[in-house]
Amino acid sequence: MSDYKRILVTSALPYANGPVHIGHLAGVYVPADIYVRYQRMRGREVLFVCGSDEHGVPVTQRARKEGITPQQVVDRYHSLIKKSFEDFGIGFDIYSRTTSATHHEFASQFFRKLYDDGKLIERTSKQYYDEEVQEFLTDRDIVGECPHCGNPDAYGNQCEKCGRDLSPEELINPRSKRSKSTPVLRETKNWYLPLNEYEPWLREWILEQHKEWRPNVYGQCKSWLDSGLQPRAMTRDLDWGIPVPVEGAEGKVLYVWFDAPIGYISNTKELCEREPGKWGEWQKWWQDEETKLVHFIGKDNIVFHCIIFPSMMKAHGQYIMPDNVPANEFLNLENDKISTSKNWAVWLNEYLEDFPGMQDVLRYVLTANAPETKDNDFTWKDFQARNNSELVAIYGNFVNRAVVLTHKYFGGKVPADAKPEAIDAETLAQLPQIKAAIEDYIEHYKFREALKEAMNLARIGNKYISDTEPWKVAKTDLDRTASILYTSLQICANLAIAFSPFLPFSSAKLQQMLCLDTLSWDQLGNAGILPAGHQIAPAQLMFAKIEDAQIDAQIAKLQASKAAHEAAAKVSAPAPAKAECVFEDFEKMDIRTATVLEAEKVPNTDKLLHLKIDTGLDVRELVSGIAQYYTPEEMIGKQICILANLKPRKIKGIVSQGMILMAQQPDGKMRVVSPEERLDNGATIG
Repeated sequence: MSDYKRILVTSALPYANGPVHIGHLAGVYVPADIYVRYQRMRGREVLFVCGSDEHGVPVTQRARKEGITPQQVVDRYHSLIKKSFEDFGIGFDIYSRTTSATHHEFASQFFRKLYDDGKLIERTSKQYYDEEVQEFLTDRDIVGECPHCGNPDAYGNQCEKCGRDLSPEELINPRSKRSKSTPVLRETKNWYLPLNEYEPWLREWILEQHKEWRPNVYGQCKSWLDSGLQPRAMTRDLDWGIPVPVEGAEGKVLYVWFDAPIGYISNTKELCEREPGKWGEWQKWWQDEETKLVHFIGKDNIVFHCIIFPSMMKAHGQYIMPDNVPANEFLNLENDKISTSKNWAVWLNEYLEDFPGMQDVLRYVLTANAPETKDNDFTWKDFQARNNSELVAIYGNFVNRAVVLTHKYFGGKVPADAKPEAIDAETLAQLPQIKAAIEDYIEHYKFREALKEAMNLARIGNKYISDTEPWKVAKTDLDRTASILYTSLQICANLAIAFSPFLPFSSAKLQQMLCLDTLSWDQLGNAGILPAGHQIAPAQLMFAKIEDAQIDAQIAKLQASKAAHEAAAKVSAPAPAKAECVFEDFEKMDIRTATVLEAEKVPNTDKLLHLKIDTGLDVRELVSGIAQYYTPEEMIGKQICILANLKPRKIKGIVSQGMILMAQQPDGKMRVVSPEERLDNGATIG
């Protein structure tokens, strides 16, 4: 740290298409917040930047699904996400958005500089186009069979089943998510960043200069570089995003992964212009080599933050590079992958409602079980066990006993160290060791181990007060009791400091109990923070026990979500394939076009229509159970397809000669099959 004057910390911009869930928190925001709080306690100049990513494809997909505009989607979720972060104690210095005027202007200028400097190449390529909706499709709007694992619903950029990165052209039998039709390849012009030109520099910068990066980050970067980098499009054919600021780019916007990371810079600029006296010029944070830049991200964002964004900044020529990119693995939920589409998630806003005042419990559990080196699993039973057996029974129990006994025997004043013994000194001697361990772990982005050391301090305190039993000693030796409680209170004060980066709310509560105005990191390890005679406040409950009923309710909520999704999937699933038939069977069917001449409801029925049709061969009558889908007026004049040689059958007294061909959707809705263009009546189909 001595090589830097300041630290700039960014955390991945969440898509403003839904709430934040525990996977996001464990992967990105809690570790980033711990790191920032720790550095601030060290007295270092730190800026913590984030904001909503509002131009991603998921936003437009949500808007289409709900029948509203993308702007309405991002306005709703930006506010929800921002408030959730604030209530949870994530201490961003600025949480802005990529639809802000500042960002639009800044991202446009950034692109224009690369364009004017000749750093972008213009290229015409073939991309998938949906002829029904008349739009080019994004990678996430194309699905098909994964060539690696056979998943029939792999996206055009990634298979979520096997995790492989894909391109749309690799998909087998691609289809549009927009219209369900088969897309066609059509030529379009876009501007590309030639990543291949930056490959030698990236190899030196990452593979040689940053071997200390986490194995998952280093390994993924090496894999990309060893595979050979290719030019990547920085623009897209879309109508939602920042318009490309060059001539001939009508109907194109900046690629979201060009636009979004620039949001870190534009948000910094917005903050510095709003509070110049506090933060100074934005350039010192992004263009001064004495600034340490750290990106906190999830593993699915590694390539963008380690390959693409650095190449963009290198092409620009005026920006510093990240010192580290600590990316976590994924957090699963109850032994299953978190899925927003399946509502298989613990949403932060709902957690805050269901467990008011228990932000630190979730922060503790997510850090203790952080997926730093491998995917980990969150279960509600483990959440309950860690709270009850660790936070309540160890940390909270120790603090409560120390504070309650101090009030009982010494009127709430820190007693003098009247009769020390060896166990006191031996216990307090461990404080500097724990401080050093926490510092080393946090500086190396090992937050799970750092939290373990903080909890070890609580275990030491709990064991010490249990072993010395001041409630028994007080019956015969009040001086010795004074020393025990003096020692215990010093450990309490150290706990308030040690846990501050991890559990800010409970640390603040403990600080209030101890009547300490300020605490600094430098005091951690000090065995005399609280002087004799210092008045402390009455004990407060640090943590509350979580009952089985609370956990059962959460598990039931998840199971209800799963059941609802499975039911919906069952309804929307296509009907199973029928048994094979031979061509000769098909040849027996005489399928022809016909036009409806007259139509009326069959009396005393709800589902039947009586139709008179012109088959080209004759005019005949038939009865069809389509009254719940079509009115008689809608059917008159409609050209339909019929099975003309079906054996006549009398229905409600009417001889029905034929059957209309219908298409039944998975949800049960039926539509008449009609020719794409009007044909002569009697045209055969086969």
